Amino acid sequence: MPEQPSFYDALGGADALHRLIDSFYDQVLQDPLLAPVFADFTPTHVEHVVVWLSEVFGGPAEYSAKLGGHHALLSHHVDLAITEEQRARWVELMLATAARELPADALLQRRFAEYVEWGTRIAKSVSQPGATVGDPGPTPRWGWDGLD
Repeated sequence: MPEQPSFYDALGGADALHRLIDSFYDQVLQDPLLAPVFADFTPTHVEHVVVWLSEVFGGPAEYSAKLGGHHALLSHHVDLAITEEQRARWVELMLATAARELPADALLQRRFAEYVEWGTRIAKSVSQPGATVGDPGPTPRWGWDGLD
C-alpha cells in the first residue's frame, strides 16, 4: 500500500502555494473591503506568506529559521483592527482561490479550509486595539489530520 504524500507535497509544494497566493492577492488588492488592510502591501508580502504556509503545511521551516517564526507572523497583525466582515471576506476569497488553484481532493480542501478559519480567527484577535501577541509557541503544523 503506497504511503500518503505529505500534506505539503499533496498541495503541490511551494510552486502551488505561490500560484495560490499570487492569485489570491491579485483579488485582495482590488477588493474594496480588504484593500485598506493591505495599504502597505509589497511583493515581499507574497513571498513571506508562501514561506509561512509552506512551513505550516509541512514544508521547509524557513519562516521560523529566517523570518522570526510564529510570534513574528502574529506581530504583523497587531493594530490592524481586522473586522469580522474583513476576516470573513478574506476567508471567502482564499477558499474560492484554493478551489481553483489547489488539487480538487476533498480532504485536502477541507483541511486547508480548517486552517484558514483557525488562522484568521487568531489574526483577527491579535489585530484588535490593545491586544498583545504574548508567546504563541512554535509555528503550528497542519496536515491530513488538522493541527498536529
